[in-house]
Amino acid sequence: MGTMEDINLTSFPNALEEPWNYNYPNSSGWPSETYCDRISDMHLYEKVILPILYILVLLVGLTGNGLMLAVLLSCGRGSVRITEVYLMHLALADLLLLCTLPFILISNIQGWIFGSFLCKTHHVFRNLSCHCGSVLLACISFDRYIAIVHAVQHLGNRRPLSVHWICAVVWLVCLAFSVPNTMFYYVKEEFPNSTFLMCELFGSDDHTSNWLFASRLIAHLCFFLPLVVMTYCYSAVVFTLCQRGTSREKQGAIRLAMIITIIFLFCWLPYNISLVTESLTIWNIIDLPCEALKLLDKVVVVSESIGYMHSCLNPILYAFLAVKFRRDLLRMLSRSPWLKRHLEADRISSLFTSTRATTTSNSYV
Repeated sequence: MGTMEDINLTSFPNALEEPWNYNYPNSSGWPSETYCDRISDMHLYEKVILPILYILVLLVGLTGNGLMLAVLLSCGRGSVRITEVYLMHLALADLLLLCTLPFILISNIQGWIFGSFLCKTHHVFRNLSCHCGSVLLACISFDRYIAIVHAVQHLGNRRPLSVHWICAVVWLVCLAFSVPNTMFYYVKEEFPNSTFLMCELFGSDDHTSNWLFASRLIAHLCFFLPLVVMTYCYSAVVFTLCQRGTSREKQGAIRLAMIITIIFLFCWLPYNISLVTESLTIWNIIDLPCEALKLLDKVVVVSESIGYMHSCLNPILYAFLAVKFRRDLLRMLSRSPWLKRHLEADRISSLFTSTRATTTSNSYV
């Protein structure tokens, strides 16, 4: 990859996560002669709208993903299907991402007040959850591709334990990609002599420059490669189903998996496209006028917040589209003494088991 001596990171210390607060250097390592004031002018959005949005996402996401894990774990080891194991780990990744939201919410208003250790671990967890989420969705699509397109005979003989090991490898690889953040993120003043602290990537040496490049490259690959896998696998699955014809149960399962993937793309694709564009401007591959750079900064901020919303949407999709999830949720809730005292079992059953014929399925995905 080579070194990047031409980039002075002190000119844009926040380039990895929130580069809209700074002016990027030119190839000489110094700010461009044509000055572009890119200080954020989205204070109302960041300090009023984002906190409200993130609080709602946090409440819905923690409740939904917590119930999702509880339902899957309550099914018992023998009744858990292969794709449900992936869903467990996907819910864990969403919960991990949700745990970073309070830090973002408070730091946007009061600055980073949590110290250096949490600064480093915050960015590790954020990157880890984002990388794992997209890779696990690709694993689900590949699992459906193997099961339907190639109709592998021994697929049903796989054990959930083996899938747990696959997911463990995914977590370890993504963790290896994320841990170097601990070496490059620090807590410093936003401006000299400022009391507003920021947890950002700082430095001007070759190692920091290389990690900035590598972390951006890893982020792009961990999104777009799974995107290619999902697109190919689901295209082949749809083509195969149209040719063969299949049961309504299997069609419903594939429909749910595709809807989950489409929602994922809707939430995260705008952010990743804007991040790629931003990366190209950092390394002077493309040259944008000042107004376009300011607009790009705003798109990055808004699209990132849309991406965070994804962490609370999957349980809602399961609740509306997956009959087995509602049935298992009903079974788990029916064991609750509080529920038995306050609700009649037949009312709960009608609430959670009612479904349309087009969405019937015996599995979550």
